[in-house]
Amino acid sequence: MSVDRLGACVSDVRLAQEACVELRYGINPHQRAAEARPVHPGEWPVRVLRGSPSYINMLDALNGWQLVLEASRVLNRPAAASFKHVSPAGAALAGPVDAVTAELHGIDRDNVGALTSAYLRARDADPKSSYGDFAAVSHPVDSELAELLTRVVCDGIIAPGYAAGTVETLGRKKNGRFLVMEADAHFAPPQHEGREVFGLRLTQQRDTQPLSTALLDDVACGTLPASASDDLLLGLATLRHTQSNSVCYVRGGVTLGIGAGQQSRVDCTRLAGAKAGTWWLRRHPAVRALAFRPDVRRQDRINWQIRLVEGDLTPDERARLATALTAPAPELTNEQRTQWLAGLREVAFVSDGALPFRDNVDHAHRHGVEYIAEPGGSIRSAEVEDACREHGIALARTGLRLFHH
Repeated sequence: MSVDRLGACVSDVRLAQEACVELRYGINPHQRAAEARPVHPGEWPVRVLRGSPSYINMLDALNGWQLVLEASRVLNRPAAASFKHVSPAGAALAGPVDAVTAELHGIDRDNVGALTSAYLRARDADPKSSYGDFAAVSHPVDSELAELLTRVVCDGIIAPGYAAGTVETLGRKKNGRFLVMEADAHFAPPQHEGREVFGLRLTQQRDTQPLSTALLDDVACGTLPASASDDLLLGLATLRHTQSNSVCYVRGGVTLGIGAGQQSRVDCTRLAGAKAGTWWLRRHPAVRALAFRPDVRRQDRINWQIRLVEGDLTPDERARLATALTAPAPELTNEQRTQWLAGLREVAFVSDGALPFRDNVDHAHRHGVEYIAEPGGSIRSAEVEDACREHGIALARTGLRLFHH
């Protein structure tokens, strides 16, 4: 890795052990003199090809890359993630792009490439949060994905490589400020990791516990089909790189809702469940039939869809939505919402920590959950299992906590 491509903090290339990446600023713009340097001199896990990263950009890139690398290796399919503030807004494997996503992005859903499909599915999981995201993909960026990225509001991407011409294409985005980073797919991280906080250096063994279907062998009730096991594994890989407490709902290789960083686990469950419900309601025929004016931007269309299905438009929003449409938009009734949400089925639910009460199961059931994976071991694990039996939910106890801070 050449020091000049990284942007060295020293002028003498021979002092490779001192090389570092100068960051635009720290977590906040007023925190200056920020930099990143390898733990072992000269051993870089990533390199910057275009743009200048901030502290948070670097955290998003490193977390996102680890997520997609692990998901792809475990499930043997291309994977993508859409990161915001050091947690994924969405993560997905390559797979079918549904009509709603295809319409919004103007693509041919029958001919979209695998890597592009993975990113589109990840971004559409929570498209409001993915506005201005940092993308991560498990495979080299091809021309199709590069062209798509030029048309969405995205701040940067990390990938293990780039097809000819794609770095130049992406480098022109945002007047040259779009971040293009390359990950070393063969980099082996140190066995221990640490951070400095208020004058203390905290160190720990890196979490290297492998993810595999063996984690799902302890099925307390119900049965897990292969498709559910894949979704649960994707959920485990996602939560390993999501700020705790965290839970996620997964269906068909896509995270429909991720709840992260809440002090109460049931708050994560409800937050992620609301996102999963919003994802499903955006597929309602009445929402798909919204007649937007041609000049209304894609992100504004998405935001209006979400606000409409959330069901609490303010008077001002109703007036502004009316000006964005060529025909009135009927709001969904409670009965319509309930009937449509009842059609969301075969959802998997994963928790990074033990479910402490059955209320998590009760709330998850409301969003079509039929499969749950959690560590188990709480003092009320029997009550959690009873709740799963009542709702006809298959429960797998992994015995593995995946907190991430």
